[in-house]
Amino acid sequence: QVQLVESGGRLVQAGGSLRLSCAASGGTFSNYVMGWFRQAPGKEREFVAALKWTGGSTYRADSVKGRFTISSDNAKNTLYLQMNSLKPEDTAVYYCAAKPRPALLTAARLFDYWGQGTQVTVSS
Repeated sequence: QVQLVESGGRLVQAGGSLRLSCAASGGTFSNYVMGWFRQAPGKEREFVAALKWTGGSTYRADSVKGRFTISSDNAKNTLYLQMNSLKPEDTAVYYCAAKPRPALLTAARLFDYWGQGTQVTVSS
């Protein structure tokens, strides 16, 4: 059973940086797409970024381009989200997700496995 465990969320001031991590276990991820989503209070879950585990192709939402970078350390089965120039509107619970199909798609309903989430709060 695939398990995803996020870490790294905390309170940070606007303009600051954070790196989120997602430790993946219980599967062979060579054909997987891994993603980051976020959900703010009262809002729907929103796509942030995705990465093909093999090859490293990535895709990011327009709202985070130029600020957030998704990457992975395949030897450690760990996914990262480097977040720079954080804004108060980035405040949300951030979720790691995985799907065992290689198409780089972004709809949350297409992802089979989810972590428990990590809270990121950006103060103004």
